[in-house]
Amino acid sequence: MGKNSYNLSIKFDEKKVEEAKFCKKMTTEDLIDRISALRIKNNLSARELSLLIDKNESYINKLEYKKNFEPSISVLSDICEACGISLQHFFYYDMEHYDFDQEIIEHLKNISLEKKQAIITLLK
Repeated sequence: MGKNSYNLSIKFDEKKVEEAKFCKKMTTEDLIDRISALRIKNNLSARELSLLIDKNESYINKLEYKKNFEPSISVLSDICEACGISLQHFFYYDMEHYDFDQEIIEHLKNISLEKKQAIITLLK
């Protein structure tokens, strides 16, 4: 190898590559779609949610239909609180199954490493 040559051996962790497939950058449209779905799931009109978060009564309506601005993290936090979820739940890759997945994680916290390894083997 020459003076400025480098042997770069890059190894990819296959598990991390697989996990990355689930991670998708959330677009502004995705964010607004989630807000709309959350609002509907909680049987709130756009006006009701706007007022619950101390915004102008047309705030959510404008957000959902114009889709040309992003709410601040503070407003997003207020929306989540009004709908009874955490920001972690809101941004979870699978909002619908968040509670179920969290329950599984809680159970896994209380078992031995050997049992965790057995579960992983079983899942493979």
